[in-house]
Amino acid sequence: MRYCESPFFYHRRKTREVVVGEPARGGVVMGGDNPVVMQSMLTCDTMDTSESVKQTLDLVAVGCQIVRITAPTVKDAANLQNIVAELRARGCHVPIVADIHFKPEAAMEAAKWVGMVRINPGNYADSKKFAIKEYTDEQYGAELKRIEEKFTPLVLLCKQLGRAMRIGTNHGSLSDRIMNRFGDTPLGMVESALEFARIARRNDFHNFKFSMKSSNPKVMIECYRLLVARLEQEGPDWNYPIHLGVTEAGDGEDGRIKSAIGIGSLLCDGLGDTIRVSLTEDSPREIEVCRDLLAQIPKLANLESARFDIQPSFDSFTFARRQTPEIELAEGISCGGEQTVRVVVTKAAWDKVAPKISPKADVKPEAIYEDLNVFEVDPMRDFEINCDTQLITVKDSVTLPPITAFRLLAAKLKRLGRNNPILLKDCLNFESTPLEPRIALLRASVVIGSLLADGIGDAILIRGESGAGQSLRLAFNILQATGCRSFKTDFVACPSCGRTLFNLQTVTARIKLRTEHLKGVKIAIMGCIVNGPGEMADANFGYVGGAPGKINLYVGKKAIKFNIPEAEAVDRLVDLIKEHGKWVEPEEKELVASV
Repeated sequence: MRYCESPFFYHRRKTREVVVGEPARGGVVMGGDNPVVMQSMLTCDTMDTSESVKQTLDLVAVGCQIVRITAPTVKDAANLQNIVAELRARGCHVPIVADIHFKPEAAMEAAKWVGMVRINPGNYADSKKFAIKEYTDEQYGAELKRIEEKFTPLVLLCKQLGRAMRIGTNHGSLSDRIMNRFGDTPLGMVESALEFARIARRNDFHNFKFSMKSSNPKVMIECYRLLVARLEQEGPDWNYPIHLGVTEAGDGEDGRIKSAIGIGSLLCDGLGDTIRVSLTEDSPREIEVCRDLLAQIPKLANLESARFDIQPSFDSFTFARRQTPEIELAEGISCGGEQTVRVVVTKAAWDKVAPKISPKADVKPEAIYEDLNVFEVDPMRDFEINCDTQLITVKDSVTLPPITAFRLLAAKLKRLGRNNPILLKDCLNFESTPLEPRIALLRASVVIGSLLADGIGDAILIRGESGAGQSLRLAFNILQATGCRSFKTDFVACPSCGRTLFNLQTVTARIKLRTEHLKGVKIAIMGCIVNGPGEMADANFGYVGGAPGKINLYVGKKAIKFNIPEAEAVDRLVDLIKEHGKWVEPEEKELVASV
């Protein structure tokens, strides 16, 4: 199987076109040779027509091309008529997407008024109870028939009205049926989507796209790669467009880093026709990041005509860290083998940062680049290396983009039968003027994150960010986002929508203030139950909206405490963390970002 033309050069995946709305009047054509489309979602109550219109106009003003609105009930779905009518009266023809979970009847109502309906196969016709059941082939077939009966009316209505559809699976909301047959895996996500796609195709409906979202960038990358490979196996007419996104990415730097890793990696490989950066912030901020991220791809992808006839070093569909021997990187610091991925800085950065960091700090430089015994090569040329314990990297000024250069280096080492530890760099050539911090963050996240998601890399060096403290913090944040290191609390936070039962931005900030020092602890903050328990499966604790003003607290995916008043819920969350032995008292923070 293959997910792209080649991991060594950019070739955009050729997809069929999917039409949303009326292109002549502000609608959008996705796929084909059309540019990648940016989209976002409203955060207000769908029954609040005026606020929905205002938020939509605010999004369009900053360049949003598709706007998604949740429709949790038939009543909400019916109000989409009023929202769309008011938008059109104001001359706004942006396509509206109805976001549907659990209620097929809401989807049927919404399809009358909007350009696209998003359905989640995990809960469109299934109720999730985390039940364990073995299905015989006959029982599984009967379940598929039941789903087809539920889903076919929507397919036929969309076909009749000229609507588009998004078949969007989420890592956190696979049905019990899929979970029991395929497990909580990328394969399960892909097969869940394909089951619904086959129903659409049996009714000669093709105006749809896929999405495969996860809050874990590595899982997200694996899912999309596997989806595209499976679509290619199904046949050339299965070339449906793909929507990219890392769900529940969170806010601030962490949300941007996770999104850049997942979305950027796939874009550089030629995948993706629409994107959304899901941030726990005001929605227009998402479009700014989308635009910045898309602008970096031509600089980070290998657009040159050079081809490399070599097999990659990594399995595209199953993450495994590249096996290397353990070597000494610096005095008292080893890398490779079972060691964590190390953080290297330049001598100039070391001189600025190191004197201000205590020996106990988690965020600190571990080696100086200029002092390393590192073999620098041009991977486009043949080279020889006589031992596996030599640290190796790509030399500066190589004309290849860094993702391609390091993939090629790892592939050539494999062909030589060598497994030397590799030092990754976020850039090989330097801009004439320093990058803006937000751009440096995105570029480093795409480059380093993509390679770490491939299993390549034993140490990293970030130089695109000119600030010494910022570059050090960025390096550790990328390692945290890729699951390579844990130096602080990991937060999974959804971006808010009309289903949200509390102010996500305020509550997320409040929880972070109390808990962000808990190294190795993962906390999920979910506005409602749609993706809650499933997406929290690998979280230690969950804070989930259960009803207006009421919070449910989870340990893993099991609800432990119910209907806690919001005013005391954060305190009760801290108590729960203490009860489970995960609490430590915070120490004075190390402030390196301002150096």
